[in-house]
Amino acid sequence: MGSNATIVPATDPAVYDEYQAKWATVPTDRPGWVKRAQEVAAVLATDAPLRERQNKSPRAEVALLKHSGLLKVLGATKYGGGGQPWSVGYKVIQEVAKGDGSLGMLLGYHLLWSTTARVVGSPEQAERFEDLIISNNYFIGGAVNPRDNDLKITSDGDEIVFNGFKFFNTGGVISDLTVLEGVFDDTEDHIFALVKTDQPGIIFSHDWDNVGLRLTESGSVKIDGVRAPWADALGWDASARKIDTNVLGLPFATLLLPTIQLVFSNFYIGIAWGALTEGTAYTNKGTRAWPFGGDNKEKPQDEFYILSTYGNFLAHLRAATALAEEAAQHIDSVYENSGSLESRGKVTAELRGETAEWVASVKVVATDVGLRVTSGVFEVTGSKSTAAKVGLDRFWRDIRTHTLHDPVAYKNRELGRYQVLGEIPEPTWYT
Repeated sequence: MGSNATIVPATDPAVYDEYQAKWATVPTDRPGWVKRAQEVAAVLATDAPLRERQNKSPRAEVALLKHSGLLKVLGATKYGGGGQPWSVGYKVIQEVAKGDGSLGMLLGYHLLWSTTARVVGSPEQAERFEDLIISNNYFIGGAVNPRDNDLKITSDGDEIVFNGFKFFNTGGVISDLTVLEGVFDDTEDHIFALVKTDQPGIIFSHDWDNVGLRLTESGSVKIDGVRAPWADALGWDASARKIDTNVLGLPFATLLLPTIQLVFSNFYIGIAWGALTEGTAYTNKGTRAWPFGGDNKEKPQDEFYILSTYGNFLAHLRAATALAEEAAQHIDSVYENSGSLESRGKVTAELRGETAEWVASVKVVATDVGLRVTSGVFEVTGSKSTAAKVGLDRFWRDIRTHTLHDPVAYKNRELGRYQVLGEIPEPTWYT
C-alpha cells in the first residue's frame, strides 16, 4: 500500500452517507448551486467548533463535498459537471466558508487545481484531465508552495520524475490526485503535472497543527521518485521535451495566480460572514446589556454601541462582497471561450494585468474587513462568548492564519503603482 495508508485520526465518511442520495443530482443554475453550498455550510456549521478542536483528517468532510457535487461546479456538463463560470465557483466557496473556513479553503484550492490544465495545458490535456476529474468526482490536492525550493524534475524515457520536499501542501492527505510542480533539469522551466496521490513516493508528514484552518491538511510532504508520463507535462511538447510556447507563451497561462488569489478573498469574506452571523445569534441569545454605562438598557439589542458595531460590520462586509463579485466578473471575462489556443491568445498582458488589479483590490479589502470583523465580534458578544464550546475564535484564527500567506502590504504597494504610475504588475507566483 502507498504511504498515504498511514493510520492517522480521521473523521468517518459514513456520518454523511444520507447526503449521497439527498444530493443525487447536481444543480443546473447559479441559484441552485448557491443553495447547495448553503446546505453544505449548514451541515458543517452544526459541529464546526468541535471538529476543529479535534483536528482530525477531514475525510468525512471531503466526502460531504463529493456528495454535494460542489467539486464539479466548474466542470463541463458533458462529463457530469455544472458548467458554471468562476463567478459561481467563487460564490459557493464563500458560502461553504461561512459554515467552515477549512472546507471553504479546501473547496477553493480544489477548484483551482482541478482546472489547472485549462490554463497551462494544451486543449487536449485540458479535456483529458477534466474528463478524468469530473467523471470520477475526484478531490484534488496540491504541493505547489512557491516559497520552498522547487521540486527537481528529471527525464527518464517517456516519463518525468519528481523529487523534493514541500513544507506546505494543501489537501493532499485526503486527495485522489495531487498537483506537482517543479523545475526541469538545470533549466528555469517549470512543469505542472497531476499524479495519483496514493503511491509510495508521496510521503505526508501529517504535521499540520496550526492556529487556524486546522482541517485543511496543509502540512509538509516529501516527493520521492514520483513519475508521470511526458504526455501529462502540462503545456509541454512531449516529443521535443520542450515548453510549447503556443500554450505557455501566452499571458493567459499566467492566470492561475489572480484566479487563486480571488479564491483566498472569497473564503476570507465567507469566514467573516460566518463570524457576523454566529455573533449576531449569540448576542440575541446570550449577551447581557451593560449596567454601568449611565444610559442603561434592559436588552443588548438596545445598546447603541452594539447596534452601531454590527451595522458597521454589515456595511463593510456588503461592500467587500460586492467588490468580490465585480472582480469575479473580470475573471469570467478572461476565461470566456478559452477552450482554444486562438481564444486564449486574445487575453493580452494588459487585460491580464487589469484583472489582477481588481483581484488585488479585493484581497486588500477582504483582509482588512475580515480581520476586523472576526476579532471585533467579541466586543459585541461579551466575555462569555470566549468559551471554547462557542467557537467564535475559530473565525479569527482561520483568517489570521491564511492572510499571512503573502503580505497584503505588497498588494497595497502594487495597487499604488497601478494608480500613480499606471503600471500593471508583472506576473509572479503571488500576482
